[in-house]
Amino acid sequence: LSLTGYIQACRGLMISAVCLGFFGAVFGLVGMKCTKVGGSDQTKAKIACLAGLIFILSGLCSMTSCSLYANRITSEFFDPSFVAQKYELGAALFIGWAGASLCIIGGIIFCFSIAENSNSARRGYAYNGATSVMSSRTKVHNSVPDKSPPKHFDKNAYV
Repeated sequence: LSLTGYIQACRGLMISAVCLGFFGAVFGLVGMKCTKVGGSDQTKAKIACLAGLIFILSGLCSMTSCSLYANRITSEFFDPSFVAQKYELGAALFIGWAGASLCIIGGIIFCFSIAENSNSARRGYAYNGATSVMSSRTKVHNSVPDKSPPKHFDKNAYV
């Protein structure tokens, strides 16, 4: 607790970003169409949108934390009157910015899942089974008609 205020603020923002990311992942798993938890498709879409908003908030917390720390480092680095140890921007800041950007982009994608459900209902496709062994292409190109009766096979014959 003896650290300066901006470092404590950065720590708090990063901890809140991690906690929000955890809850966003839980809501994201519940809101996916492939899970059986969460209710109907419309309810799942709303939960997925909530997960997207939480991910966006997590990414903003992380981005703010990394940017606040980087601003302080660059202002101290270019200040000629600052005599203490000077730091440079490191890989951790760039990884933090990249992770925050991915969280924000993922949250936006999750938020678009509610728009997909409301526009149109899912279309079902009916399966029309094969009527005979010979396909229609074979029937058209076959010039000599086959006089033998059609053979009907069981399901196991096609394996």
